[in-house]
Amino acid sequence: MYSVADLPETVPLFPLPGALLLPRARLPLHIFEPRYLAMLDDTLKTAHRMIGMIQPLEVPEGCNKKLHCIGCAGRITAFSETEDGRYMITLTGISRFRITREVTGFAPYIKADVNWDGFGRDLGPAEHDAPLDRKPFMKLLSRYFAAMELSTDWDSMKDAEDELLINSLSMLCPFEPEDKQALLEAPTLETRRETLITLIEFALRSGGFEETMQ
Repeated sequence: MYSVADLPETVPLFPLPGALLLPRARLPLHIFEPRYLAMLDDTLKTAHRMIGMIQPLEVPEGCNKKLHCIGCAGRITAFSETEDGRYMITLTGISRFRITREVTGFAPYIKADVNWDGFGRDLGPAEHDAPLDRKPFMKLLSRYFAAMELSTDWDSMKDAEDELLINSLSMLCPFEPEDKQALLEAPTLETRRETLITLIEFALRSGGFEETMQ
C-alpha cells in the first residue's frame, strides 16, 4: 500500500489514445518508439518506477493544450525485452493525478509535475459497489459482447469482485478516448459502473441493438 508521501512530484507521461489504466488494475504495454524506450530506461532507474498514463486531447490545430489534466500513474511490475529491442511491460495502477505543469528539459518524452490531492481512495483497499445488481448487468454485458463480437470467460466474470469486474470492463471495452477519460474521472466505483452502463447502452442503441438496463 502507498501513501501520498510515497508518490513522486514529477512523473514521465505516456500519452496513448484509448489506453486506460485504473488504480489497482494492470495494463500490459508494448513499447517500441525510441522516445518511450528512453522513457522506460530512465524510469527503471528511479525508486518509484512510475509512468503516468494520460489521454491526448482532440484539439484544433495550433492549440497549446495537448493532454487531459487527469491521468493515472502505474508502477512497472513486469518487464521483458524482445530480441529486436522492444519492451513488453505491465503497469499496475497506483493513483490518479492532476497535471500542474509540463516540465521542459532534454528528455525526448514529456514529464509533468503532478498533484495527487483528491484521489485518496485510490491508495486504499479495493472498492465495492453495493447497489450493483449483477443479473441485469450481466444480461446487458452479454448482449453488448455479442453485438460487438467480443469473447470473454463468463464464469470468471460472474465470480469477479466488483472492482475487478467494473475496472476490467472499463479498460477493455472498445470505447472512444473521451469515453475512457470519463470512466477514469468517475469519483467512485459506483459512478464508474453507471458511466459504463450508459456507454454500453448508447453503443447498443447506435448500433441498432436496442437495450436498456432496467
